[in-house]
Amino acid sequence: MKRRRILLIIAANLAVLIALAFVYPHLMVSPGPLIPAHGSLTTNCFACHVPLRGAEPERCIACHALSDIDLRTAKGQPISRKSINTPFHQGLTSQRCMSCHSDHTTSGFSALKQAKFSHALLNPVMSANCRTCHTAPNNAIHRDLKGTCSQCHSQQRWKPTTFDHAKFFVLDGDHIAACTTCHVNNGFSSYTCFGCHEHQPEGIRAKHLEEGIRNFENCVSCHRSA
Repeated sequence: MKRRRILLIIAANLAVLIALAFVYPHLMVSPGPLIPAHGSLTTNCFACHVPLRGAEPERCIACHALSDIDLRTAKGQPISRKSINTPFHQGLTSQRCMSCHSDHTTSGFSALKQAKFSHALLNPVMSANCRTCHTAPNNAIHRDLKGTCSQCHSQQRWKPTTFDHAKFFVLDGDHIAACTTCHVNNGFSSYTCFGCHEHQPEGIRAKHLEEGIRNFENCVSCHRSA
């Protein structure tokens, strides 16, 4: 009899907790506050969530039309300032918003479960063209490059790069120069040492012949640094 009473009490408590979870989900099961843009939905969890199934993309695009994402707000107002060059959501192979987004701002367990953006979600044409979404860095190394980003970078992370110039030639001393000094016409698969005034073909040839060196076309086979 006593055991039965305990089980009934436990069952009643569970029933109350389940009922509260459905009536006040934002207080009972919310992983954290919503982002400011969705603050008006704080007490309306089912605007995004389906009971027992979680957030569903169909409820996202009920407010955010796929064709308008990156272009207009949910209220139809044009987005004047954008952080990307070209809208890319329309080119995703999967329209499951939760693959990248979580509207709850929290540093707890739910944040650890949030997936990061995967380039595998893009269609092959967009995935191969980084400039579709990214602006090329405007620095001395990248400014004159005309190759593809994948020559040095992976789509998993920007750093570290796979290219180490020091493995081929150490850029020290007088060799801290613009890339085009050695790589003519942005041809980074080849190089020339005749790009500066101190290294002219006839003078270099004469100095090497004096030392009995006749094969000096591949400079870095002997000279690896300044």
